[in-house]
Amino acid sequence: MSFAGSYAEGDVAFLLKRLALADFVDVREKEALIQSGRRHYSEMLSPERAPSARYLALFDEACRVNGARMAHDCMRLAALIAQRRSGPVTLVSLARGGTPIGVVLKRLLEGVFKRAATHYSVSIVRDRGIDANALRHILDEKHAPASIVFVDGWTGKGVIARELASSIARFNAEYGVALDAGLHVLADLAGAAAVAASCDDYLIPSSILNATVSGLVSRSVLNEAIGPDDFHGCVLYDALAAQDRSRSFVDMLERLALAETDAPAAAADTHAAAQRSHAYIGQAKQRYGIGDVNLIKPGIGEATRVLLRRVPRRLLLRDPHHPAVAHLRLLAEEKKVPVEIDPALPYLAVSLIGSASDA
Repeated sequence: MSFAGSYAEGDVAFLLKRLALADFVDVREKEALIQSGRRHYSEMLSPERAPSARYLALFDEACRVNGARMAHDCMRLAALIAQRRSGPVTLVSLARGGTPIGVVLKRLLEGVFKRAATHYSVSIVRDRGIDANALRHILDEKHAPASIVFVDGWTGKGVIARELASSIARFNAEYGVALDAGLHVLADLAGAAAVAASCDDYLIPSSILNATVSGLVSRSVLNEAIGPDDFHGCVLYDALAAQDRSRSFVDMLERLALAETDAPAAAADTHAAAQRSHAYIGQAKQRYGIGDVNLIKPGIGEATRVLLRRVPRRLLLRDPHHPAVAHLRLLAEEKKVPVEIDPALPYLAVSLIGSASDA
């Protein structure tokens, strides 16, 4: 059974199983369990709390400073999708980072490009793939395989783009279809997306918040509560409704996008971004003695997720006075995370996750 979370009906259909109870685990305990291999990250959730007034003020400032940039990239991505796909478009956003982008793209495709559009948001889990039950549901709803477009907010190292490609290849082989696994994003830092509006590391405001900018939906869960025929699971954080910005955020982006006067440009060239990503990951592994690349999280969006949901070892900033990293400095201060300034950093921010022994 699909649902819209706190979004308006018609903006999105979450294909997730709503769980009444979740396996909430303290962040440090979760980190130790993940890195020891005793549990997969998708099996656990850490509880989300209401953002502080100080932190919400940083989100509002991010919207003021970068809302127009994000809206511009939403319009550019909508134009690129409209150019590449004929007929109705079936947007499949990757929950949660892709969900608000999918909402805005649906509105722009319908309102500006006069294309029929449907938007589903589904789970994808690193090492376990996309939710095949959700994909089968979409096809059962008579959406043409050629109409499906996968959407996310940004790439960090390109792990999810590669996970999507491999799991869609398996799905296509098993069910005899030909879904296009290409990922469509606003900011492709890894050079791993099929289509990107930009490859710049800029502050996408929705990366600052969790459920309260994603329809009050938790990160997806794949544990023993999920049966073989179920969608991947989630928790709906109804208790955070008073702090929810999900609808107002997408309304703002749509309004700013519709005010655009410039003609949308071509897709970003991702080749240089891929080279930059590969070179930096290799340097970081050597410099900080890191064997597991999953402990390196480049870019503002990924760095923010680490500080909100994981056990950070260190926060790296190119310019500590850049307004785009103000929220990261606040989180680092609150969590007593060491901050290192590196003017040669190819991204505005990078977070390094602590090892299990640190957790």
